[in-house]
Amino acid sequence: MTPDEIPVILASASPRRRELMATLGLPYTVLTSNIAEDFDPALSPKEAVRWLARLKAETVAETLDRGVVIGADTIVVVEGVILGKPVDAADAGRMLRLLRGRAHQVISGVAVCDAAASRSVAVSAASTTVHMIACTDAQIAAYVATGEPMDKAGSYAIQGAGGAWISRIEGCYNNVVGFPLCEVVALLEGFGVFPARAAGNPVCARPDGTACPRLPGGSERL
Repeated sequence: MTPDEIPVILASASPRRRELMATLGLPYTVLTSNIAEDFDPALSPKEAVRWLARLKAETVAETLDRGVVIGADTIVVVEGVILGKPVDAADAGRMLRLLRGRAHQVISGVAVCDAAASRSVAVSAASTTVHMIACTDAQIAAYVATGEPMDKAGSYAIQGAGGAWISRIEGCYNNVVGFPLCEVVALLEGFGVFPARAAGNPVCARPDGTACPRLPGGSERL
């Protein structure tokens, strides 16, 4: 089947995910699930994001007769502590103080659900290791005051001003943004939906245009 024959729905209100989805050259619509992003604390970080991504996709799929629905969820983990989105400025500052001068993991779960009667679902996850410099209390306070951290897992945006604090990453860059296209595309193709990007352009790319290291020919160096 061609992409035109299969409606694609993104179950996310995130503008970052919408921007990344648009790079695939697929027509899509947005329907948000509006679920509470809570999970069983007994779950591992990877199990938690996979479960939430699936719940988001299935919640939206239940309202549709056909199409494939994409759900995603992202968390940050540092020394076993899970960080979601901050509840306020003080919480954002707390998270950034935990992250500074350390390596942490950004983990995203992705789920694709067929909204047809069978409701088949495929779920995956990606993990990226991120190294942050030892920023000062004053730098953290100034960054929090910009408002950028307030809707970001871990309270920073690698694609924004927070990127200046990242010294190195190991893995998928787009996963740190919150939407690992390498995983999204692999799952979509399993449902017969293929990206329409020009030949030669990687479906998941870093800011310099080079292929994600999780794709054939990609490099871990960034």
